[in-house]
Parts: sequence; structure tokens; C-alpha cells
Amino acid sequence: MSTEVRVPTLGESVTEATVATWFKKPGDSVAVDEMLCELETDKVTVEVPSPVAGTLSEIVAAEGDTVGVDALLAQISEGEADSAKAEAPKADAKPEKSSADQAAKAEDVPTAAGAGSPATGGTDTVNAGPEETKPRDPEDAPSATKMMAEKGIDRDAVTATGKDGRVMKEDVLKALSQPKPAEAPKSAPRPATAADQADREERVKMTRLRQTIAKRLKDSQNTAAMLTTYNEVDMTEIMALRDEYKDLFLKKHGVKLGFMSFFTKACIHALHEVPEVNAEIDGTDVVYKNYVNMGIAAGTPTGLVVPVLKDADQMSFAGIEKAIGEMGAKARDGKLSMADMQGGTFTISNGGVYGSLMSSPILNPPQSGILGMHKIQDRPMAINGQVVIRPMMYLALSYDHRIVDGKGAVTFLVRVKEALEDPRRLLMDL
Repeated sequence: MSTEVRVPTLGESVTEATVATWFKKPGDSVAVDEMLCELETDKVTVEVPSPVAGTLSEIVAAEGDTVGVDALLAQISEGEADSAKAEAPKADAKPEKSSADQAAKAEDVPTAAGAGSPATGGTDTVNAGPEETKPRDPEDAPSATKMMAEKGIDRDAVTATGKDGRVMKEDVLKALSQPKPAEAPKSAPRPATAADQADREERVKMTRLRQTIAKRLKDSQNTAAMLTTYNEVDMTEIMALRDEYKDLFLKKHGVKLGFMSFFTKACIHALHEVPEVNAEIDGTDVVYKNYVNMGIAAGTPTGLVVPVLKDADQMSFAGIEKAIGEMGAKARDGKLSMADMQGGTFTISNGGVYGSLMSSPILNPPQSGILGMHKIQDRPMAINGQVVIRPMMYLALSYDHRIVDGKGAVTFLVRVKEALEDPRRLLMDL
């Protein structure tokens, strides 16, 4: 009996993936829930387990292939592993018969894929199996097709909301209402490499995650009127408070007290006063969020990801630290799900962990604000007429100037600075 292995549901808005790695090859025995392959989407990596025990008889989608949801990945012959072990001595005595049997079994796989279909000719019979493995494109609504043709809109520029990815008339109307981003300048052609240099170069195809990061960052620059404002914060009080309570905090809550919970709380405090930084543009509307889903940017071996702390404004310091720790571990292990990275309303990016002294973060669309943290560095500061050494950090707020004015951006950053330099303000809601 042959069992099909298909692409699982990849998550909201994700319709295809790339086969990254096969852990098994045809002829290998597999156990139930043993990992067969790894799929790479534009957001997360998905592992595909074996649904049954048996032998991997055929791989349909090779490494590097792009596959849609529910597309056929492989075929598994159930029970083949056990029977192969039982007949191992016979195979040694009669190698020719064993080879013939294996060839017959290999031929059975495509036949099973087309079973039940009448043979209507040579071409149809050959194409019956492979054609069924390809996901069919959904048929768009006739009114939507007509409108796209009349308005000269490319289907890829329309976000489909209909069943099975169908484009509806409302989708086309929404696409028409969106402001058109400036056309990105084309990259200059790569100059020819000298013959003596070519053998010292290595060409590696970009992963889907890296391609998506590149596209989203460039789209952000082309779409938003992005501007960055800077300030600096004296970390003396935060560091003293952390040193005083870190042991007690760890003992009671079972998690270390870090700086990120202070910054998250400070940003939430500032977002309540400057709500446009926690809003987004939808066509000609501004959508204000009466909640805070805080994105925490994290670097991983495969690229930058932004897991989201849902309803962070309802969390305690301990809750924030625990959530950040869990998300960080999942990010490093490549276990983040689609739900873990959706719905963010504001983002914090900490380049200081890599030694960055100052930088301008790029917005994570459709969000309208992102705070960049940087390295804590001792610097001479003039305080009350005296020059003293203080641990200072530069802060950078990048924002969408279309809905956030300079006054709002500066006010937000000043409120963050005030809350961090005097943490008691967070308790007093000042």
C-alpha cells in the first residue's frame, strides 16, 4: 500500500514553499513521525514528518523545488521496511530476483498515482500522475478579472481574499486605492569577473527568507515616508535597579531580569501618549490600535525574524521576560510558527548586542514605528555643572512621516528616555 506525503498547511497568507532539505532518500526506511524533509517559506521553516512507517519509495519534489499547499512531496510504501528485513537472507541467495522485485515495486508507484483513470491515449496516460501533483491556480471572480484587465493591474499586485486564493472584485478595488510605491531602481548589471578571480568566488542562491527580507525592506523604503529621530538615555538608574533586584527577581519568577522588559514597558508607556506611532495606514484610513503587540527583532543564522509579544501592554515585567526568552529560543531553533510573527503593532530592535553604537532601523511594514537600541558606552556627560562618566545609550526612532509628525516622534522618544532614566515614572504612569 502506498501513502502520499503532501505539503502541510503553511499558515495564513503563505501559499508556497521551497523544499530545502531531504533527510531521507528513496529506499530508506522511515518510522512514524520521523522527519522526511524541511520546507522553507518566506517566514518560517516547516518540518514534514512521515505519516506512516514504511519505505520511502519515491521523492516527487526535489530540493530547491517550489511547491504549493497540499502538493505531493513523496510516496511511502507501507510495511516495506519490515518485509525487506525479513527477506534479507533470501535476497543474498537470489540477487537477480531481488533486483527484479525492486524494479517492479518502483514501477508500481506512478501506476498507483494514476489508478482509476481510464487510458485515453499515450500523452494523457503519461501526464496523469505528475499533473495531479501540481496545485491548480484558482479561478478569479469574472468581475475581478475584467477590472484587472481594464485597469491594467497585474494579478500579483492584488492581495486575494477569496476562497482558495481567488481574487475578488473588492480585492481589486482595494489595490486601486493603495498609493503606488515609487518604482525601485534596477540594479546595475554585475561587471564581468576576471578569469583569475572567478575560481575564488562562490555563488549561493538566496533563501526564501532572505529574499523576503530584502523585498520587504525595500518595499518599506519605497512606500513609507521614513524618517529617523535620535536621542540618548542615561542607563545609570536602570542598571542600578537591575543589579539590586536581579537575584530576587530570578528566585521568584525563574527568569533573569534584562533590559528588554524595561524598554518594552517604556515604549508601551510612550505609545499610550502618542498613539499614531502604534497605528498603520490602510488605503486612505489610519487604523489606531488600542492594544500593543510588541515585535522583538531577533537575529538567527538564517536571517532576521520578528516574533511578536501579543498584548504586551497587559504583561508584567516577569511575563515580558519569560515571553522574550521563549520566543528567542524558538527563533534560534527555527521553531517559530506563523502565528508567532503576525499582528505586530510596534517593533524594538537591539543592535547593541552586536556592538552597534548608532544606526537607523528600517520600518517593519505596515507598522509606523520602530525603536533602535544600541550599545551602552561610558561617556563624559555634563550634569549639574560637573563632568561625570555615565553609561549612555543612543536611541533611534524610525517612523512613517505620513501619519507621525515630528512633534509626535520627538515626544515619543523623550517619554521613553524619561521612563528609562527614572523608572519610578512607569509605576506612577507619568
